[in-house]
Amino acid sequence: MRKSLRWLLSLSVLIGTVGSTGVATAAEPDVDSKTVADSQSADIKDRILAIPGMSLIEEKPYAGYRFFVLEYEQPVDHRRPWAGTFPQRISVLHKDTDRPTVFRTSGYSLSTTPSRSEPTRIVDGNQVSMEYRFFTPSRPQPADWSKLDIWQAASDQHRIFTALKRIYGKNWLSTGASKGGMTATYYERFYPRDMDGVVAYVAPNDVVEKEDSAYDRFFATVGTADCRNRLNAMQREALVRREPLQKKLAAWAKDEGATFNTLGSLDKAYEAVVLDFVWGFWQYYGQDVCDRIPDAATASDDTVYETIDAYSGWSAYTDQGLEGYTPYYYQAATELGSPTIQQPHLKGLSRYGYQPARNFVPSDIPMRFKPWVMRDVDNWVRHNANRMLFVYGGNDPWGSEKFHLGKGARDSYVYVAPGANHGANVAGLVEAEKARATARILAWAGVEAPAVQAAKPLARFDARIDKPVDEDATKAHGLRP
Repeated sequence: MRKSLRWLLSLSVLIGTVGSTGVATAAEPDVDSKTVADSQSADIKDRILAIPGMSLIEEKPYAGYRFFVLEYEQPVDHRRPWAGTFPQRISVLHKDTDRPTVFRTSGYSLSTTPSRSEPTRIVDGNQVSMEYRFFTPSRPQPADWSKLDIWQAASDQHRIFTALKRIYGKNWLSTGASKGGMTATYYERFYPRDMDGVVAYVAPNDVVEKEDSAYDRFFATVGTADCRNRLNAMQREALVRREPLQKKLAAWAKDEGATFNTLGSLDKAYEAVVLDFVWGFWQYYGQDVCDRIPDAATASDDTVYETIDAYSGWSAYTDQGLEGYTPYYYQAATELGSPTIQQPHLKGLSRYGYQPARNFVPSDIPMRFKPWVMRDVDNWVRHNANRMLFVYGGNDPWGSEKFHLGKGARDSYVYVAPGANHGANVAGLVEAEKARATARILAWAGVEAPAVQAAKPLARFDARIDKPVDEDATKAHGLRP
């Protein structure tokens, strides 16, 4: 009898940890049903903290909401949940358990300031936000970097959703911008039954790492010829004046205590910043401010130096500037891929070209690129996307390689906001597409039919809490989505 009971118990555990793909899936959080039932009438903070492994960092007040910054205990390896845990930061912007919930991630660190994503405003709902694993302080100690991959991160989200769904029982949508939009897409690929809809903003889709001609076509045609020439001339001038401008950079680095050990030399870091200049301009600015770029031929050394700094940032490729983004560059070098563009106007001046993501990660961290990972995601989206909305900016370089929908996609859309940069959003779409996108978001959130038909956000705009789509990377320096 005891042997049979042990066998049945083992079988139930196995069934619970093997998904439809045939591989082990994330262990479900151990939530005691009686504890949840007993807490149904309790304060929302008490209900959240009744979840095993959940602890409070702080609560911050905001009118109409309650905002909690929390830690949630996660397995380092969801395939081996017994082999160690780490605390992962999340936040909950609570409105009402009778409202829909939006699961947002930037794909990077967690902001501890209350903010509301566009889908959260559209559905007038709650918002759960997650810090991506390995971004500090949500990093296992010691750090086994092999456990930083898109499946492990998706499994983090799945456990958080499973734990909080017992409290927030209405429809859920996932969202994110740039790397956050990628994250929302990967989560849907591995756990397609969790969310009722996905809104992914400006999400790059680098299917073939070594084929980046789409970016070259973008930079050859974006904006006006006059603007492109003005930008290219300034970038070229910075390499022509490499010697005097590097002296300025070296003096700045000495004063700031900045070092260049990861890249190996100040020269490599200098050129990496210069090569980012045109990309950074189109990612965060645009045609309307092109006349602010000085004439390169008559600009002083100080002007060239300061202009490059304004759009690229001399600190971006110092050891100190790279340290916080090591998890991103690790993922770019192992799964996500990273762009390489030709920039023919720099021929004879560039010594290194676009450097691979591997160069931006400390050499003692082992890594190997897995080309099949993005191909798998791309294929899945084309043939299985259901209730997915992708929004891109017409003048955003990251939109050069988009997600595409095939015949198998259902109730899914790819829209481009004309002239928009990396901050593209639903509000910036042409009217017909904006109405359609808003209506679908509302429908996926399960709101009542009249609101869906009206296709208007349910909450008023609030500048204090409604941040730009890509709030975590706005005007950031370094070639990162």
